[in-house]
Amino acid sequence: MSAPRVLVGYATAQGSTAGIAERIATVLTSAGHAVLCRPVGPDLDPAAFDTLVVGSAVHDMAWLPPATDFLRRAAGSDRPIWCFSVGGVTPRGPLTRRLTVQEAHRVARGFPGGLVVRDHRIFGGIVQMAGVPLWGRLFWRLMGGRPGDHRDWPAIEAWARSVAAELTAAGMPADGRARTPRSRG
Repeated sequence: MSAPRVLVGYATAQGSTAGIAERIATVLTSAGHAVLCRPVGPDLDPAAFDTLVVGSAVHDMAWLPPATDFLRRAAGSDRPIWCFSVGGVTPRGPLTRRLTVQEAHRVARGFPGGLVVRDHRIFGGIVQMAGVPLWGRLFWRLMGGRPGDHRDWPAIEAWARSVAAELTAAGMPADGRARTPRSRG
């Protein structure tokens, strides 16, 4: 069996990002694409895949180092790359939408130069307040935040379906090989 051609790679801190990556991989697989879903690390070569869907937990408005290192190694390639970030804010109201846009821009500034991303989406994750100082908990509550699982599964699945549709439209069939035009003669 040949190696999977679509990678859904992720860096997670507490498992929330892994769950989102697994759901994205499930949607891509059900659309007929050959998918490998796993954590990114120095042992994973981006060149082994035709398509990359890479995500990371966001801490202090930045991706985790394994994910940014993986993107650095993927930068400059011609393969399509989609990114997703998992933070504590779910973009539902005007304030959280504005915060999410700011967070997306700040996270993207941390991406390596030469990286071309088809789309970068931010999803809410699981927020745990244990260990957060009082001022942090108060600020979070004033922003309208609350602890718990903020993953919006319908939004995640819709985004994954849009990635699958783009792959199919670009000629990436279920076997993972790009279609080549037939010569007429």
